[in-house]
Amino acid sequence: MIEYLRKLGITAIELMPVHQFVNDHRLIERRLRNYWGYNTIGFFAPHQAYASIGRQQVQEFRAMVKALHAAGIEVILDVVYNHTAEGNHLGPTLSFRGIDNAEYYRLNEKDPTFYVDYTGTGNSLNMRSPHSLQLIMDSLRYWVNEMHVDGFRFDLAATLAREFYEVDRLASFFEVVQQDPVVSTVKLIAEPWDVGPGGYQVGNFPPLWTEWNGRFRDTTRDFWHGAPATLAEFASRLCGSADLYQDDGRRPVASINFVTCHDGFTLSDLVSYNQKHNEANTEDNRDGENHNRSWNCGVEGPTDNPEILALRARQRRNFMATLLLAQGVPMISHGDELGRTQRGNNNAYCQDSELTWVDWDNVDEQMLDYTRRLVALRTRHRTFRRRRFLTGRPVRREAGTPLPDAQWFAFDGRPMAEDDWECDFGRSVALFINGDGIRERSPRGELHTDDSFLLCFNASEIMLEFVMPAAEYGEKWQVEFDTSNTSDDDPVVVAAGGKIAVPARSLAVLIRKV
Repeated sequence: MIEYLRKLGITAIELMPVHQFVNDHRLIERRLRNYWGYNTIGFFAPHQAYASIGRQQVQEFRAMVKALHAAGIEVILDVVYNHTAEGNHLGPTLSFRGIDNAEYYRLNEKDPTFYVDYTGTGNSLNMRSPHSLQLIMDSLRYWVNEMHVDGFRFDLAATLAREFYEVDRLASFFEVVQQDPVVSTVKLIAEPWDVGPGGYQVGNFPPLWTEWNGRFRDTTRDFWHGAPATLAEFASRLCGSADLYQDDGRRPVASINFVTCHDGFTLSDLVSYNQKHNEANTEDNRDGENHNRSWNCGVEGPTDNPEILALRARQRRNFMATLLLAQGVPMISHGDELGRTQRGNNNAYCQDSELTWVDWDNVDEQMLDYTRRLVALRTRHRTFRRRRFLTGRPVRREAGTPLPDAQWFAFDGRPMAEDDWECDFGRSVALFINGDGIRERSPRGELHTDDSFLLCFNASEIMLEFVMPAAEYGEKWQVEFDTSNTSDDDPVVVAAGGKIAVPARSLAVLIRKV
């Protein structure tokens, strides 16, 4: 598995919850299991069932981390400190409820028999309590100091900022994390929402934090399936979401970009289903999100229609390319590069079965190779991994007129005007990214330089001929990637002012050749 990750070009893995958890009684009654693990009861113990040998889970976990580190791969844990497995007032007494119920849980002030629930799981930890804060911080330090992990992704992190009612970025939790000499030095990633009032907090976490950028996910999905009035926001998400993170001093790396994750459709299902199909969860398809921003490309579910299959494959490549070429930190959901499907189930938390397992016998080799090549392109070129936001302002150049670090063009070659951005039906745009415009310096103080690129996005239903920019931007352009073409034909080269055909719903990536 490590060799597979290395060949793919992965530099960090985010493990879903590994803290000791229990199966919900209602799942056991339905002969299902908690597959995801978001039901923690032991914040200091690796889940025993994940060990291959008896009670060796601690030793095995440490060995795993050591092996991943030796391969140059960081380990980030998805941690669930917002609630515990004891559930609501009808749940079992397993630990904290029996020790000090009022200290560890938010209770209803009018009737303390009941719990305040910002998580949708029955209870919420009491973030006003020093005991809850100590529990969380001791646990975090343990996993860094003793297990040597590199960071954490905090599930429903908005709940951790609710000392009283509203989400407060000055909450005690943020303060103790900021001051902790151990925890403040590792990667801190927020899932910046919960299910309580005002819980959607994308862009509002403190400067030390990075965030799962839900707006990147939503806008990218909307753009590629043709939703109206998405062009301007799509451009912002592609450039690192400065509107969300720049005002408090954060950098593009604050944006953890993703299109899919464990919660929702897989990438294959995103382009194959308009509706969720969660019947296997035995809740009459009532569970799971109803608004998925998905598009089945004309047929719901499996099909033998070659045109629809080709369109779905192209859409998957469009999503993967957008993710890996955007500024910020890309997060790939496991198996998306392989064509993994859950047959339309968008809430597979209780499916420890072939529905959720990776089918290694039916790998989409073409998609896997495409993803590997995209990751390699990103790795080679700092142009796509900037540590400062693009500004559109002119930057230095060894010869000729200074060019902006980024410039947007309409498909006909003219710079984008305000009216172009405000058009509800805009479906195409080109982005010039200047390799000479990288503002950060090397450890020796030298300014970085890289190749320049032109990204041509066509989410419309018709083929468009994109006009290359004037010669000052580049004399020649060579196609590096074309999501409409997976063959190994000789690369296409286009001169300044020339045209390149970009088919409907596809993306072309061109590199400047001087």
